[in-house]
Amino acid sequence: MAVQKEHFGNMPDGQEVFKYTLTNKEGVSASFITLGAVWVSMAVPDREGRMADVVLGYDDVESYLQNPAHFGAPIGRNANRIGGAVITIDGVDYKLAANNGPNNLHSGPDLYHARLWECREADSAEGDRLDFFLESPDGDQGYPGNAKICVSYTLTEDSRLLLDYHMVSDKDTVANFTNHSYFNLAGHDSGEALDQEVWLNASAYTQADAVSIPTGEIVPVAGTPMDFTQMKPIGRDIEDSFEDLRFGNGFDHNWVLDHAPGVLSLAARARDPKSGRTMETYTDLPGVQFYTANGLKDFMPGKGGAHYGRRHAYCFETQYYPDACHKPQFPSPILKAGEEYKTRTVYRFYAE
Repeated sequence: MAVQKEHFGNMPDGQEVFKYTLTNKEGVSASFITLGAVWVSMAVPDREGRMADVVLGYDDVESYLQNPAHFGAPIGRNANRIGGAVITIDGVDYKLAANNGPNNLHSGPDLYHARLWECREADSAEGDRLDFFLESPDGDQGYPGNAKICVSYTLTEDSRLLLDYHMVSDKDTVANFTNHSYFNLAGHDSGEALDQEVWLNASAYTQADAVSIPTGEIVPVAGTPMDFTQMKPIGRDIEDSFEDLRFGNGFDHNWVLDHAPGVLSLAARARDPKSGRTMETYTDLPGVQFYTANGLKDFMPGKGGAHYGRRHAYCFETQYYPDACHKPQFPSPILKAGEEYKTRTVYRFYAE
């Protein structure tokens, strides 16, 4: 295993941005930058051993400072949507920015992935690890509490990328992190991903309204286009007239995972039939947002000048359910003062 550190660019104020690359004995590599602790590349082989980078991204600091689609970004303090752009904690309302219609999305607009993080290299029994650190002051993004945050990435010799999230705060607050990488197992620059296949370990999902806020109902997927309990091509049902698909302009919903609370378990599998590249997603969190890049536009050139358009990739965003702070029947994302938020998501890559 090896760690490489190199110059990636400079912030507008001149501060240097570094890129770190982890590589295992099979030649599989993953790269991250200190701007936002963003995951910028993942090179994995197909069934013939041909390597391709399977995550969408950019080549320069300027693009990552904009990054409107959140490519590769850790999202916090709260991933996904909060209805009415108000979070209620201990009976107190905290006003957030309404950056997604009437709602708050991904704790924007003052996003963590537009900030410099401190990075430290570390050894672990599982593989070489990168620890990224950020301090978020009381009132940051509208949330209470001074928070100390660590996002760690570990690449194992069997090509698993381990994402570990840790946070403590001196006030009750929200802690609901995810990673917003966009995957295309044919290669980041290969165009539409609708022929790739997906399976989700979920027999239900959280039904959402026209502005993507859950109604509070947990609805069975059986007999609907939301059923991914058998592997199927992403494009098979995506244009169905089913109301939830019309509201989301495709798949952009939270699936309720069929595993015991807090137990790291297989949540999703994706496969590119042409290359054989396969990715499994594991999490100890209760939900996963499967998003098919319905709103992705060619805002700026991607890596190597690539064109990224609608449905050229998909995301598996492990999480607490959207708007859980307003839904007492959902698992709670509230972190009590002095307690430890600790969760793990794993992406495993192989070819078949």
